[in-house]
Amino acid sequence: MVIFPNCKINLGLNIVNKRNDGYHDIETAFFPVHLKDALEIIENKTLQFSISGLPIEGELENNLCLKAYELLKKDFPTLAAIQMHLHKAIPTGAGLGGGSADAAFVLKLLNKKFDLSLSEKQLMKYAIQLGSDCPFFILNKPCFATGRGEILDQIDIDLSAYKIVIVHPGIYISTSWAFSNSKPAIPAKSIREILLQSIETWKEELKNDFENPVFTKYTEIRNIKGELYNSGAIYASMSGSGSALYGIFEKKVKINLSLSGNYFMKEIQMQ
Repeated sequence: MVIFPNCKINLGLNIVNKRNDGYHDIETAFFPVHLKDALEIIENKTLQFSISGLPIEGELENNLCLKAYELLKKDFPTLAAIQMHLHKAIPTGAGLGGGSADAAFVLKLLNKKFDLSLSEKQLMKYAIQLGSDCPFFILNKPCFATGRGEILDQIDIDLSAYKIVIVHPGIYISTSWAFSNSKPAIPAKSIREILLQSIETWKEELKNDFENPVFTKYTEIRNIKGELYNSGAIYASMSGSGSALYGIFEKKVKINLSLSGNYFMKEIQMQ
């Protein structure tokens, strides 16, 4: 069986509070975007895992896809061994949630393939053990997220009239570094409220709190956001803690970014 895990972008991100457990409370909106990896699972005599496509940070045995399988195996000891292959097209370490998406889609695919009869709610409980944004990919619909990002409320955001351009400069941003260099604060206006407004107001009001420390350290990333606006973006932002950025454009706009460097860039027509 083959499935195609998609990435997400963050429409705004406020760091609201640092918690006693070391995590941070945030508010953001997760929006699914059809830049996709490919994941294949077949039954096998032994557990095997392989990767192709874009490079992935870290050791293969620590990949979240394997952790997702092992998580279900604990509760379903008779779960068959599998051969799993992941082809990466979503850049890693980019704030696009590719690794979380892959893990969540492993849970969904195993549930379907082996008739585990897990409900959406049960799958989400497994997903949160893998990462704060993994539960979102179980729903995979636009959501307003609070807590660590795991408290989800579906929202109605229609971007079908636009196209999205994603640019990743290949710079790795440590999420822990980004949090430690940000100052939590309760926003004057909630992201949920801003998203109800016209998209033309987002440029001035819809912020990502990670941009300030990241742009201060990496002017190259800040400049990409400027180039997205110079090319006609209605709204541009960094996704998550970066370093990928995206611009939302009217579909008729011809995009010509003046970027120097071997960047990953993808134009996606929204539907």
